[in-house]
Amino acid sequence: MVNELIDTSIEYRMEFRPRNYSSEQEARAIPRSRADHHPLSSPSPSQSPLNQDVVVVHHQDNDFFDPLRGGDYNASVLNEDALEVENAPNVSLSSEATTQIPSKEWTSFKRFLMQKFPVSKMISLSSMPDVIIKRGKEHIEELNDLQKDFDDGGKVITQQEYVSRLHELKDEIMCAWNAEDRGTALKLSIKVAAILFVCCQVAKLLMDTSVLQFYPTLFVLVTDIMDMLGDMVWKRIRQKAEFAEDGAFLSTLPDNFRASDICSDAKEVCYNWFCKVGSIRELLPRIYLELALLPCWRFLLDSPVDNLHRLVMMIRGLADPLASAYCRLYMAHCARKFPTSDKGYLVRCVGDIKFQLIHLFSAKEAPNRHFAGKPRLLVNLIEPTIEHMMKCMLEDASQSEVDSVLLELGLRTNRAALSGSSACVSIVLHNLLKELPTEAVSSKALDIMHLIKCSNDYSFDQCLNYRLLGFRLGEGKSQMDIINSVMDEVIQVITGYDKLDEYLKIAEGYMDIILQNQMEKYLNTLLEGLYTRVCSKEIIEDEQGSLQSILLKLLSHFKDLDNVFALKHFLDILDVLYGSPRNVIDLHILKMATRNGHICDTSAIQFLFEISQSLHNGIDFANIKDDFNQHAAHMISRFVELVDYGAEMDQHLTFLVECRGAFGSINELKESLVHSSNYLATKALKDGNKRLTFVKSCVAFSEVTVPSISAQIRKLNLYLETAEVALLGGLISHADGLIVSAISCLEKLDYADGPWTPTNVDGILSSIRKLCSLLVMVPGISDEGITKFPRSIVSLLNSRSWMTPRINAKIFCAIIILLATLSQNKLPYHAYYSEILGNDMLFYGDSSYLQELISLSNYVLENLVNSVEQEPSKAARGSIALEACNCIALSFKENNDVLQVCAKLIETAKFCLSANDKYLQSTIRYLNEQLPNSKAMPSAA
Repeated sequence: MVNELIDTSIEYRMEFRPRNYSSEQEARAIPRSRADHHPLSSPSPSQSPLNQDVVVVHHQDNDFFDPLRGGDYNASVLNEDALEVENAPNVSLSSEATTQIPSKEWTSFKRFLMQKFPVSKMISLSSMPDVIIKRGKEHIEELNDLQKDFDDGGKVITQQEYVSRLHELKDEIMCAWNAEDRGTALKLSIKVAAILFVCCQVAKLLMDTSVLQFYPTLFVLVTDIMDMLGDMVWKRIRQKAEFAEDGAFLSTLPDNFRASDICSDAKEVCYNWFCKVGSIRELLPRIYLELALLPCWRFLLDSPVDNLHRLVMMIRGLADPLASAYCRLYMAHCARKFPTSDKGYLVRCVGDIKFQLIHLFSAKEAPNRHFAGKPRLLVNLIEPTIEHMMKCMLEDASQSEVDSVLLELGLRTNRAALSGSSACVSIVLHNLLKELPTEAVSSKALDIMHLIKCSNDYSFDQCLNYRLLGFRLGEGKSQMDIINSVMDEVIQVITGYDKLDEYLKIAEGYMDIILQNQMEKYLNTLLEGLYTRVCSKEIIEDEQGSLQSILLKLLSHFKDLDNVFALKHFLDILDVLYGSPRNVIDLHILKMATRNGHICDTSAIQFLFEISQSLHNGIDFANIKDDFNQHAAHMISRFVELVDYGAEMDQHLTFLVECRGAFGSINELKESLVHSSNYLATKALKDGNKRLTFVKSCVAFSEVTVPSISAQIRKLNLYLETAEVALLGGLISHADGLIVSAISCLEKLDYADGPWTPTNVDGILSSIRKLCSLLVMVPGISDEGITKFPRSIVSLLNSRSWMTPRINAKIFCAIIILLATLSQNKLPYHAYYSEILGNDMLFYGDSSYLQELISLSNYVLENLVNSVEQEPSKAARGSIALEACNCIALSFKENNDVLQVCAKLIETAKFCLSANDKYLQSTIRYLNEQLPNSKAMPSAA
């Protein structure tokens, strides 16, 4: 291959240009002068080029203002901005927009209901209304008698069929309405309400839990029909109020209209609708239909809210707790369409649910055989109704309104009045505690604590109420005497829980309060109790999550790991974690350890090494692209990078060897190991004692580690880095071997996985240029050819698919500059190790040495010109032609061959680029300076 390279078809007569690098650097250096002011400091008033109308903040002469650090802003400008905001018109939501907010909340809530209570695909009912089983409008007519007997045989229907039938009913109502058949629309609506009644009654008779869980879905489907009917009736009556019988427009009703604004025809239509609804004999469908039409009372009464209290009393006639709870839920939804702030009806609704549940829990037998043995299921089905009503009741409530709600619900703050009885059902108290304003929770924390104690029923786990109280207290700022009293109560309560899961839940709720207020006594007590319980048995998965949360709170609170490890039993508790929670804690510990710079303490290094091993075992290397796995691998690598044994460099190298064995699966870590090893070598060389044996050990470690890295480009760069370190230590043979390995990586790049991108190719070009700059310091070996390495690079260019003509040309330019540099009597730089002689000393005055350089440069120059001509992109071809021309003029003395090549390249650039191109013009000027005989060369114009 070497002989083939020097056989060129064109024999250029070239001679390298001698250069004096020191004088060139001085001639081209930009003159420097000390500045009077820091460039980031504000100018003085006299220096400011700004118009006087512009307000400028001026600092004192000695002040340093860095805009990237923030600092003081223009007070005048801020005041003007604030004035504009203050004087801006008061923008409020329109009436339509305000009604859209509850509508969106209701839609989201219905979606939540259906997701929380999914049902089975099959719904088996012993009796089922024909309006569901049969299809077609003719079957709807059969529901005139709502008390008809159902078929005795069992019927099975799929969930999708059930839903589809209800959607059909909705469409039939809409079609009848649009056909101006108001009577049919009402009849269908009554029968839809009857479907809800029948499904409720049937569901109570079955033991199948999946049928019970269908009730929330059925509620959503039926209330959609009810809402549709209510909207249609509202629009119909409003149209009657705004338009005459002949269609003539009368006037637009305002949002806050009164009953006196409504004409008699519209009132009559509205009254007829309520009369029809009132004629329904069954209670449940009558209530639902009146709730659907509830906003229409505004056409008849100026104070329609009174009807809400009447409906509250009507709902008390529903004995079934599930049906009545969801009926009250629909009332809360419909009442939000009223422009009123009266929420007394909601208090009564929640109170009624509370008493129903108290009766259910206190009864010796369940009130219905279908609920026997399943009170928890009933509570789960009812809880969303309580949650939604609590949210509506306490939304934007004042302190006095909150006190009134607590009083009316029977949650008196007088503990003596409670007398230890069950003042509240746990599930009701839980949802009340979730929605109470933060200030109310902070001020009444002790009373709420006592309420929780008195509400010990199986509707909800009492420990979760204690836990929620802790979280809510952490949201605000309470007086320290209240916090201390609460914590005294909590310690008494939590001590009584022997089960680890319950203990963890309560402890997690109060951990933030303890840490925020630095209550070390309570923290030690909780950790002591936690240690006692975790060591008694193996913890399960749910307990692992709570334990992980507690440990994360501790780690997040303390800035120094030493303070965390000094906590009572922290490390013992950490040892019982396993699986994903342990990985999360290990990762957090590593993040804390690596955020404060170098890690020097040997005991800390050993502990973090063990933490890293535990985290490494939890990494799924089959799914290494997962965010957590990538983050974990990065943090282990970061830890290894920050370890510093100081003067004990041998111990540090031993640590790197251990890390390679322990974490050999992480590619990023192996790169970090090579960087750390090379750093140790350079650190040793900078010491007064050269320690060449240690340097050899570091270089050998890197030589062994780099081949295990999979990415060829990364291996290439690490080989070059290590070769540079070897040259620093005078290890010529090691440097030669590393350079050979680097060139071998270039040969294997075609077989690397992954697509080639412009970024990858430019990175390879940068690495080859770095290799060329490194070869300036590498002494040539005459037996193997002093241009052995440059020839090896050249031999790769024409045989690699990723080598485009543009990249080829740039590499050929780099090699020409390398050869020209090696030809100088004095090289621009030498190896740091003084005993390594550069080529300028080894081959000074050797004609064969220069001839070999010239011979290779002839071949490179010919290929450079060919590569320029082969570039398909016109703009790129012009640019690399100019780059090649500058390289040639810089490297060679002027002669006819040089002039001809440069002239050819300039013509190519003129053809590809505009005559006004600045790069073209500057290149022509440079050629005229470097090659005086080229002045006859035509200008760019």
